[in-house]
Amino acid sequence: MDSHRGLPLIGMEPSAFFLPRESLDALFDAIRGQGYARVLGPMERNGAITYTAITAASELPRGLRDRQGPGHYRLEPGSGERCFSWANGPQALKPLTFAPRETLWRCALDDSGRLTFLDTDAVPERTAVIGVRACDLAAMRIQEQHFLKPPHPDAHFAARRERLFLVAVHCSHPADTCFCASTGDGPRAETGHDLAMSELDYGFILTAGTDRGQAVLAELRLAPAAPDDRAQADAEIEKAARAQTRGLPSRDLKEALYARLEHPHWDQVGRRCLSCGNCTAVCPTCFCHAEMDEPALAGDSSEHLRQWDSCFTAVHSYMGHFLVREETRLRYRQWLTHKLASWHEQYGRSGCVGCGRCIAWCPVGIDITAEVSALLESGDAQS
Repeated sequence: MDSHRGLPLIGMEPSAFFLPRESLDALFDAIRGQGYARVLGPMERNGAITYTAITAASELPRGLRDRQGPGHYRLEPGSGERCFSWANGPQALKPLTFAPRETLWRCALDDSGRLTFLDTDAVPERTAVIGVRACDLAAMRIQEQHFLKPPHPDAHFAARRERLFLVAVHCSHPADTCFCASTGDGPRAETGHDLAMSELDYGFILTAGTDRGQAVLAELRLAPAAPDDRAQADAEIEKAARAQTRGLPSRDLKEALYARLEHPHWDQVGRRCLSCGNCTAVCPTCFCHAEMDEPALAGDSSEHLRQWDSCFTAVHSYMGHFLVREETRLRYRQWLTHKLASWHEQYGRSGCVGCGRCIAWCPVGIDITAEVSALLESGDAQS
């Protein structure tokens, strides 16, 4: 295990400290002082909030709000000084650990004409991420279960994950598409972070989640947070949970969905779905990928690549010279039942963390919570 990975503070009540808003740059400096020269933070780019290299707190999206709905995402100017009064953008943590496209190994001809196989030796840069949400931390834990499972953990994922420093921000402004409260994955960041912050109008309340986070707090030398400030922060998180209007009817839908594999609603949603793969691209837990070899034009070397794939593409289900899931309705059924049903068998929980991205970024506005409700509202499972 890489020594850069922080140890969680298990069984300890985290002490809360207050960081004035005008001192936010001091947090950036303290994180860099711990060896994380590359700091990513939320910034507005091309009409969306994405994680981008950031050098100062002044670059954060001050006053911006997001408006999300089925097939709809817009940023709008707001009032006030808050930098995290939005729910999420299209990018989760997934691209930082499970690269969209990467070389797994190389082969080349040596001087005698024999093939030699070479590992990729690149060491990922130590990176801090500011503004991580609870739903994305929950998604990271699921991805860790998949990629780090013994006896053959994925070395590429592990190397990137070990060198991430994560600063969570408890969510106080959920979007209309959010439903993390129903999945148990937010809006409060419970685990998986090095530091956690609550944003108030005049500053931030910070707590450490790991020994690495404690080291940063020790460098900042902050005063303890006042009880009234902690109470206000807790009230905003609780209000964010109550404000969510969408939800899944249960955290374990395995038996209910398995009993409805021939439900006629699959035909209805299949006629609307474009099989574009947007939902799997923005989903923070999806891990489907394809592998391929790309030879050099000179014919003396080749790279073996891995890149993101989607269960909505036709070739994804190609085997034995035929398509297992030729129709879109079958691909949507595979995605939804795997995500909400068979993940329980693999990982002990649903694969949905309630971030709502698949709703906002679906071009035709398909809503996973509405589709599940439509499937379950019929008393006859197969009718």
